[in-house]
Amino acid sequence: MSGHYLDGFRLWPGLLGRAEQEALRDEVFARLKAGPLYIPRMPKSGQPMRVRMSNFGPLGWVTDKERGYRYQPTHPETGRAWPEIPERLLGLWRELTGYAAPPEACLVNLYEGDARMGLHVDSDEEAWDAPVLSVSLGDTAIFRIGGVVRSDPTRSVRLASGDVCMLSGASRRAYHGVDRILNGTSSLLAKGGRLNLTLRRVTVPI
Repeated sequence: MSGHYLDGFRLWPGLLGRAEQEALRDEVFARLKAGPLYIPRMPKSGQPMRVRMSNFGPLGWVTDKERGYRYQPTHPETGRAWPEIPERLLGLWRELTGYAAPPEACLVNLYEGDARMGLHVDSDEEAWDAPVLSVSLGDTAIFRIGGVVRSDPTRSVRLASGDVCMLSGASRRAYHGVDRILNGTSSLLAKGGRLNLTLRRVTVPI
């Protein structure tokens, strides 16, 4: 069953069973050999973010001190093209979003220890009408979502391994973040932690 929260925010708890989670985990780690996780840095300050990240797909979201937030077709450290998006994730996009064009980026965030993500809006994409689809693997996250203004009231949602959620409609422009990871809540990742796979359409379909 899916749950309704804010306008356009959808949650499908436990959509992926354990076997599917394991298969997707293995696909992700296989691809990370070609497109390794790295530590992104904040614009201007150059401060390291608390998560390690990579991308799959034609485009990848990156950030660094010099050029800030952007999408680019190559890994910032290896200079190579990003690995392809796993087919299972493309299938989820087709099944759940109803969007006419495929995603162009799959942001891979690995949360370990006390890693978290402050409230933010995904605003570097041209295709603002496209939803953002998020898949959780590993330890449970305390996800926070608010409104279109940073000071709007927020609510917390637990995202466990195998859960899928979507920001579409009004919630596509909502502030959201990850307060903390509940370490030890899943045995999916050998070293613990949480993998978050976020599918995005970047350019406006022609």
